[in-house]
Amino acid sequence: MKLVLSAQKLHNLLSKTAGKTIYDNQLIEDGDKILVAVSGGKDSLSLLKILEHRRRFIPIKYDLVAVHVDMHLTRAGLKRLVDFFKKNAVSYKIVKLKIKKSREKNCFWCAWNRRKVLFEQAVKLGCNKIALGHHLDDIAETILMNMFFNGEISSMLPKQSLFKGELTVIRPFAEISEYRIKKFADLAGLKYSSCKCAYADKNKRELMQKFIKRISKTCPEVRINILRSLKRIKRDYLPT
Repeated sequence: MKLVLSAQKLHNLLSKTAGKTIYDNQLIEDGDKILVAVSGGKDSLSLLKILEHRRRFIPIKYDLVAVHVDMHLTRAGLKRLVDFFKKNAVSYKIVKLKIKKSREKNCFWCAWNRRKVLFEQAVKLGCNKIALGHHLDDIAETILMNMFFNGEISSMLPKQSLFKGELTVIRPFAEISEYRIKKFADLAGLKYSSCKCAYADKNKRELMQKFIKRISKTCPEVRINILRSLKRIKRDYLPT
């Protein structure tokens, strides 16, 4: 019998799992001011909603400010985003990133420039941490992409210190699947947008997505196993 979860139960499940990741990795500490990067997609909207709700009942105190780097959202999309911020009583700032047509534009270019804006805004707003909505699927795919295409073993960490500790990037959704986030966003009625960037190139990531999806039919735990494998290295079986 298939278990049907309500929006509230999924909210509680996401909050509990994110809370464990936050606790295990010490992602949030008392007095933190956290910039939440909000693209307008399901992952970032869900993350903001969970972090905003958790600060109402956990013993530590922290502040949130949502920052949206506007690259391609429509006017209607921006209005929905602002309405969401106001409805959830979250401080916010929208920064326009002008994109001129160029052969150099690609996903790396956009991601690098967007990240640069987020770093600059964190300093201006007095934030010591930046929360990103990367989830378990993102991390598992990145690990395989780095292995297959770059010949290295590396990942996106739940917690990453930058600029000699002046700024920290955190990923509270590191152990939550994209499926559960999307299910929650849909059931909760979050009006999220999808990437419509003309320069988007998802071929490598989509290849990893299909690969992992195929393996998951035999091994449902494949995503979390890929993540956990980085902590279970048997050095006796590796070349020196």
